[in-house]
Amino acid sequence: MIQRVYEAARACRGLSDVIVATDSDEIFALCQKHGWSARMTSAECRSGTDRVREVARSVSADIYVNVQGDEPLARAEHLDALLSVMKPGVTVGTVYTPCPAEDVANPNAVKIVIALDGRALYFSRAAIPFDRDSRGDVRYFKHLRFYAYSPQALEQFCLWPESELERDERLEQLRFLDHGVDIHAAQTAFDTIGVDTEDDLRRVEQILRSQGRA
Repeated sequence: MIQRVYEAARACRGLSDVIVATDSDEIFALCQKHGWSARMTSAECRSGTDRVREVARSVSADIYVNVQGDEPLARAEHLDALLSVMKPGVTVGTVYTPCPAEDVANPNAVKIVIALDGRALYFSRAAIPFDRDSRGDVRYFKHLRFYAYSPQALEQFCLWPESELERDERLEQLRFLDHGVDIHAAQTAFDTIGVDTEDDLRRVEQILRSQGRA
């Protein structure tokens, strides 16, 4: 799984370096075996964002990208889309795609509502926006777990305590919205499935087999 994510990130020409940040001796040893760049981070990091920040303190960059290791369907196209929103004045970016019907009611598939100017208005595990009149033509978008940060936004995020909305939904990106920080989002045609459960793993394996990538 990690190999697929690492190779997808390396295929993105917009990234100058790809580093696996982990607190696992097993994962670090795997990276060394394959010659992948890796850094050991503190076991006290609460999230992947905290791991990125720890690496950022010793690796200077204009933009830091967070690609989680449990996204085996990650593609270079996801990261191309992500980097496309990081224009001057944008401090946080992410990616979304049209939500498959089977994921609208799935709490593990996070929905995102987008403003006309591309800013994220809200993220939720619930099916939003709500089809109040039961028209059946509401467009749902699924948030994909790829993030880009300016150094300042990354540092500030990790200094803030967990926010109330973040705690309610168990979605760390809501910490930015709680503090009035805009998250700009780019659309991609390529869906992904983060592997959080055994069912997720089976879905990914089925997709990879259908694509001849298993």
